[in-house]
Amino acid sequence: MTGPGGPSPAAGAGGPRTDALFDPASVAVVGASAQPGKWGYWLAKGALAGRGRREVHLVNRRGGSLDGVPFRAGLTGLACEHVVVAVPPAQVRTVVTEGLAAGARHFTVITSGGDPAEERALAREITDRGARLLGPNCMGLVDTGSELRLSWGEFPVGAVGLVSQSGNLALEIGRLLARAGQGFSRFVSLGNQRDLDAAEALEALIGHGPTRVLAAYVEDFRDGRRLARVLEAAHAAGKPVLLLTVGRSPAAAGAAASHTGALVSSYDTVAAVCRDSGALLVDSAGELVDTAVCLLAAPGWLTGRGERGRNHAGGQTAGGKHLLADSGGQEQQAGAGAGGPTGGGERLLANARWRGGADQKRPPGVNTRRQTPGDQHPLADIRWHAPARVAVVGDSGGQGALAADAFTVRGAEVPALSAATVRRLAEVLPPGAGCRNPVDLAGAGEADLGSYARVAGTLLDSGEADAVVLTGYFGDYASADPQRTAHECEVAGALADAAARTGRPLLVHTMARDTPALAVLRERGTPVYERIEQAATALTGAVRLAAAAPTDPPPLPRPAPPAPDGGYETVRALLAAHGLDFPQAEFVTDSEEEAVAAARRVGFPVVLKAMGLAHKTEAGGVALALADEDAVRAALARMRASTGAARYAVEAMAAPAHAHELIAGVRHDPAFGPVALAGIGGVTAELHADTALALAPLTPARARALLLGLRHAPLLTGWRGAPPVDLEAAAAALCAIAQVAAAHPEFTELEVNPLLVHPGGALALDAHAVVRGT
Repeated sequence: MTGPGGPSPAAGAGGPRTDALFDPASVAVVGASAQPGKWGYWLAKGALAGRGRREVHLVNRRGGSLDGVPFRAGLTGLACEHVVVAVPPAQVRTVVTEGLAAGARHFTVITSGGDPAEERALAREITDRGARLLGPNCMGLVDTGSELRLSWGEFPVGAVGLVSQSGNLALEIGRLLARAGQGFSRFVSLGNQRDLDAAEALEALIGHGPTRVLAAYVEDFRDGRRLARVLEAAHAAGKPVLLLTVGRSPAAAGAAASHTGALVSSYDTVAAVCRDSGALLVDSAGELVDTAVCLLAAPGWLTGRGERGRNHAGGQTAGGKHLLADSGGQEQQAGAGAGGPTGGGERLLANARWRGGADQKRPPGVNTRRQTPGDQHPLADIRWHAPARVAVVGDSGGQGALAADAFTVRGAEVPALSAATVRRLAEVLPPGAGCRNPVDLAGAGEADLGSYARVAGTLLDSGEADAVVLTGYFGDYASADPQRTAHECEVAGALADAAARTGRPLLVHTMARDTPALAVLRERGTPVYERIEQAATALTGAVRLAAAAPTDPPPLPRPAPPAPDGGYETVRALLAAHGLDFPQAEFVTDSEEEAVAAARRVGFPVVLKAMGLAHKTEAGGVALALADEDAVRAALARMRASTGAARYAVEAMAAPAHAHELIAGVRHDPAFGPVALAGIGGVTAELHADTALALAPLTPARARALLLGLRHAPLLTGWRGAPPVDLEAAAAALCAIAQVAAAHPEFTELEVNPLLVHPGGALALDAHAVVRGT
C-alpha cells in the first residue's frame, strides 16, 4: 500500500497507460472453459465477442474449444498484449511468467484466495517488467466502446463509467441502470488493487469520451490524497464523480477488511474529501443510479446554457439562499469538564460551506480542458451557486405537498409563482385546479392527457423554475385503458420535447412501472422515479455537484524531528513554537514548595494539572481557580494520592468574557494521512456532535470555513447580541495545530481540548498527542 501523497506503484509518467488494458490488439484468456458454470466460459465468451476488433486466444491445458475456437495449451509462441488469468492460485505465477515472456503488457487476474505476500510479489514481478496488473481477486473489466467484455454478467451500454471493488455491486448497479434506460461505458473491477488502483482507473475515465458520469465503489483508498486530486481533475473536466463507500458501522468496516484486506478510512473523512474535491458521496447503489440518470438527463441545464445559467451565474435568486455560503477549554473554566472528539458525526459535513480557489493543479498527463457545449458533459462550465428552484405538478394535493416537502428538506426551493404564470396555468387547467406551486391538476390529466404537457411546458418556459417535477399517475393510464397507449406516448414525447427545448430538466415520479409511455420518457433521457424521495435526492445531489468549487489537497510538510513523547509539556512547546497561545505556566515536580513558588510567579488564581494522564478531569488530575497557597497545597496532596503523578503544571486561570470552547485536533488516516478536526468542545462535545473535517495542513481560509460550517457557528459570529469571537485568531490556531500534526507523522492523534476562542483571540487550555506504537 502506498502512503498518502505518494506515487501510485508503477504508474507511468504522464498518466496511466491504458491502451493495452481497455483496447488491446490481442487478448488471451487463460483458464477458458466450454462449461457455462465456470468463470472461464464467460470470460472466453466475452472475449470472443470482440473478435472483429482484436485477436482472441483461448488457453486451457486440457484442450477443448468454444464456438469453434480451439483452446491452446499455453501462451508460449503467442504475441499477446492482455492476458486474463482465471486459474487456481497455485498456477497464477506460472501463467504470469509465460505471459511476460510472450510480451504481455497487462494482466487481469480473476483468481482469488492468494496469500497477500504472494500477491505483492506477483505485482512486483509484473511491474518490474513494465507491465500492469488489475486484481487479483477481481471480476475483470468491460469497455463497451472497444467491444472488450472480460467479465461475468450483463453490462448494458450507456454513459456511466464504474470503478468498483465489489463485482456483485457492479451487477446490481448495471441492472438498476438498465431499468432506467442507461448503462455502462466502462467497468473496472479493482479487486485487491495490488497495482492498478481506484485513482488510476478513475483518472483514465476523465479523458474517455463515451463516459459522461464517473462512479466508484471503494473500500481501500490507498493513496487518498492522489485520489482527491483525481476527483478535482474530473470535476474540472466537467465529469461528475459519484462515490460509494463503507465505514459507517464497525460491521461494514470488518466486512471490507475480510473482503479485500482494506484499511477502511473514516466515513467522515471520505465525506470531507468528496466535499472539497467536487465529488458526491452517495449512500447506496440506488442513489448512485438515480443521481447518474439525473445528471445525464440535463447537460444543458447543468452547463449553464439554460436561462437561469446565463442570468444567475454565481449569484443568488431573489429571495433565495446560496446553496454554498461564502467562507472566507473546559478544564480552566469553572463548572467545565473534559470533552473529547466525537467518534461519529455522520451529519457534520452536511453543514460545511466551501468555496475553493481557481487554477487547481491536475494529475499529470490528464486532459482537463473545459468541455465545449457540444461535448455535453454534465458539469462543463458550471456556474451554479444557488439552490434549484423546483416547480411541482401533482395529480393530487397530497402528492404535490409531499413532493414539495421532499425537495425542500433536501435543500431545494419550491418558490411561489408569479401572477402572470398563475394566469397562464389557469388558462390551460379546469376550474378548481390549483395553479400555485405545487400545482394541483385536480383530475385535469385524467380528463385530458394533454394537460400534463401544457402545464409542464408552461412552467418550463416561465423561467421561474430550474426543474419541473411531475408526481402522480402519468404513465399508467394505458394500463387501465390500452386504447390510450398511443396518446399517452405522444404526451410523453411532448414532455420530453419541452425539457429539451428549454434546457431545463423534467423529472417524473410515477406509480406506474415499465409502461410504453415511461419507455418513451426514458428513451428521450427524462428521468423516471418510483418514489418521490428518489427524485428529490437525485436532483439536489446534482445541484450540489454543480455548485462545488473544489480545491487541491494541501501538500504535506517535510517531517520534523520526532517528538520524545505526546505529553502536555512536549506538545504545548511544539504548538507554542508555531504561534498557538497558552496561559502562562510552569512545570514542577510533586514538591509542595515548588508548586507554591510557581503559583506565586504565575499569579493567583491558578490551575493545577497532573501530567501523564490522558483524561485528567475524570482521574481527579485538575484543580481549578486555586486562590491561594493553602489551596495549592491541598490540591497537590489530593492529586498525589489519587493519580500518583510525579510532575504537574501550574497555569494561570483563564476566563475571558464571551468565550466559547472548541475542540481542535488531527487524526492520521491510513489512506488520507493527517485529517484536521474542528468542533464545539466542552463537556457536551459528544452530545452536540458538531464537528467538521478537512485534510491537514490547513490554510487560514479553509480553517475559517471549517468553523463557519459548524451548526453552532452563530455562537462564534455573535449570537443574540454577543460580540463575535476573533475568527482570524481561531483559524490561525487551527492552522498551527494542523501544521504541527502534519509535520509529526509519529503522532497518530493530536488534540487541543478545549481551545478557548473569544473576542480577543484564541487560547489553548490543554493538549496531548498519541505517539505511534504506544
